[in-house]
Amino acid sequence: MARIPLALQDRTNRPSFLTRRALDYVRKTYGADLDSALATSHHPGVFWPWSLMEMAGERRRSLLPEHLDHLVVFVTAVHLGCSWCVDFGASLWQRKNLDSAILKQAAHWRTSDAFDADERAAFGYAEAVSGELSTVTDGMVAELRERFGDAGVVELTYLIALENMRARFNSSLGLSSQGFSTGDACVVPLPTHAESSQPR
Repeated sequence: MARIPLALQDRTNRPSFLTRRALDYVRKTYGADLDSALATSHHPGVFWPWSLMEMAGERRRSLLPEHLDHLVVFVTAVHLGCSWCVDFGASLWQRKNLDSAILKQAAHWRTSDAFDADERAAFGYAEAVSGELSTVTDGMVAELRERFGDAGVVELTYLIALENMRARFNSSLGLSSQGFSTGDACVVPLPTHAESSQPR
């Protein structure tokens, strides 16, 4: 349950007209209000920079192999245990008419044979960046540079760091799955700490 009021009518200070129009656009785009957008709308100095960053990110031309950008974000959300992010990420995947079974595999990528060495290296990096930063090593980054180039490493790091911000924000404010996806991927139990710490 959200730890701050989300519904506009439950607030002492309503968002500005411009912010409400932006929330209307989000509702029209996704078919429902996004709890994360409602939460950030409490503070225009957070809402607008975050919204603009997300819009720019959506228009980013990925330099990574096809769909790896989305899978890395999903693996990060699963690793951090953000049910809102897992649900919303799965819905974006389904909007592209992609197979939800891939997301089920991605949730347990360490024990799945569905991914190649490049994907597994990216997923391992996502978990390392999302944990104790001392686990990110020179060797890990050097390997990723060989696989994806410097621009690819920058994109991976940006995506993982952005998902960390989203997941930690949502989880801290008690935002959980809104049912945007069919649930095919979201019913997968989040990995235990023991599973996520197994060596590749």
